Amino acid sequence: MIRVLLADDQVLVRAGFRALLDAQPDLEVVGEADDGEQAVALAAELRPDVVLMDIRMPRLDGLAATRRIGEDAALHGVRVVVLTTFELDEYVFEALRAGAAGFLVKDTEPAELLRAVRVAAAGDALLSPGVTRRLIGEFAARSKAPAEGGPAVLAALTDREREVLALVGLGLSNEDIARRLVVSPLTAKTHVSRAMVKLGARDRAQLVVLAYESGLVRPGWLG
Repeated sequence: MIRVLLADDQVLVRAGFRALLDAQPDLEVVGEADDGEQAVALAAELRPDVVLMDIRMPRLDGLAATRRIGEDAALHGVRVVVLTTFELDEYVFEALRAGAAGFLVKDTEPAELLRAVRVAAAGDALLSPGVTRRLIGEFAARSKAPAEGGPAVLAALTDREREVLALVGLGLSNEDIARRLVVSPLTAKTHVSRAMVKLGARDRAQLVVLAYESGLVRPGWLG
């Protein structure tokens, strides 16, 4: 059973999400928070598998709440998926830096929301091609410039692992990477896993952040 914490200050939004999630045989809403401080406290108390976190929250915004959860070693297994209204929120890429496993627009289709929860709970990042890739590109364009010494950060990677990291940064799944490089999905997954270990990345989302911040991938490369 995948345990989910809902963090949103809108009662109707939480009610809609709860009805959708609780109707699934493998999903259970274990708590609700209407501000960021409560979200962090409930995450520590309930240890959910996934937190659906609105980025705009009272008392403590979703970005800061996500960072607190991500920095708490005791909550290492808690995955945060940030919810955003794309036209208004400008901090989603910062949320990935803070440790979010991914993000969704609030008007996403129900089936996509359910998939997102399951993907995040499995330890993967909700960073698929298509609309999510465009979102990454939008927020990456507003992010800080590549860090000084960026290439040195990647020194531990093999050439193939750098190539794979760049493709992860473009939003490709393991299956997409396998097709691009003409290797098996298992081989692609192995390269991604090794890159995560070498770079100390918590999850796939942080690989995307590193790909941008090291300069390996630049905004505008997203097709």
